[in-house]
Amino acid sequence: MGNNQAYTNKPRAILHLDLDAFFCAVEVLRDPSLEGKPIVVGGASAERGVVAAASYPARKFGIHSAMPMIEASRRCKDLIIISSKHGMYKMYSKVIMGILRAESPIIQQVSIDEAYLDLSDEIDEWVQATEIARKIQLRISRDIGLSSSVGIATNKMIAKIASDFQKPKGLTVVPPGTEIQFLAPLPVKKIPGIGPKTNERLAKYGIYTVADMAKISEDKLIQRFGKLGQAMSQWARGIDDREVHEEREIKSVSTERTFAKNIDDQRALLDILENLSHKVADELKKKKLMAATISIKLRYGDFTTFTRQHTASDPIDDGKEIYRIASRLMVMNWLPGEPVRLLGVGGSHFVDPQGQLSLPL
Repeated sequence: MGNNQAYTNKPRAILHLDLDAFFCAVEVLRDPSLEGKPIVVGGASAERGVVAAASYPARKFGIHSAMPMIEASRRCKDLIIISSKHGMYKMYSKVIMGILRAESPIIQQVSIDEAYLDLSDEIDEWVQATEIARKIQLRISRDIGLSSSVGIATNKMIAKIASDFQKPKGLTVVPPGTEIQFLAPLPVKKIPGIGPKTNERLAKYGIYTVADMAKISEDKLIQRFGKLGQAMSQWARGIDDREVHEEREIKSVSTERTFAKNIDDQRALLDILENLSHKVADELKKKKLMAATISIKLRYGDFTTFTRQHTASDPIDDGKEIYRIASRLMVMNWLPGEPVRLLGVGGSHFVDPQGQLSLPL
């Protein structure tokens, strides 16, 4: 392990911060007249656009990220559609990550609006983690004008679940020793890693809550779900030993395309992205793998390059599903009108079609 927790009995203190409806909140900050209105950020094209983020008023209509813009417009006739401004969101994100780094040197930013902090070595008593969380939320609210939700626990899994517990502006603390009590009544789908398909399979065995899952022996779960069952047994007992770390190398199946002439049209880029997504799907099927994480690679005309990734609710090898995720990532992160030189799609965190994890959890 990378910190003193390997050598002491002191419980870890892990904080997960998630900015509330981040893109939409930034837009409201820039234009206060949008406050309380159903707005979405994403591709402005009614035919091919994808929702990257939805405000809380928009979510009341069932609108959510990755939904086609045309469907979102059908659900809410007063919907306000705003084109993504990734450069601006990235600027706000950078300032917020700076606030987090002032509290801990151990930070793992997992997306533009989400990060883990390991506060274990920054505190003498576990309760101090709550004080740090309140300070972070106050600074983000007071200095920037945005709201955030925070979860604090002894591991990443529970901290992430907790941060989603009382959104928006939530602060949910799961003290050491209360993990099982916190998890027990929750639906199994609340656990990251258990998506709709796995949830359906569990329901067939009468497993609806984490408490239900905890009653099943590890051997029985492995028999029914393979290595995923082993992970489920750990999750049900509130166990997650993953460390908070800056980066990691991940094996992936990917494909990319460099253009002879830079492209600045969203529809053309989405068409190419769709083709690349199906190529990745074909390769996954050929290798008999499914990817839990989908990523895109984007290189601008000036050779500035970045990658972004999203972990799906269930591992996938379907081209349409890969494209749905990849298109959302592109809409969220592409600077509209900025010429693109290279576009790529990848899949990682592999699982075989029977649910066997081919890489360690």
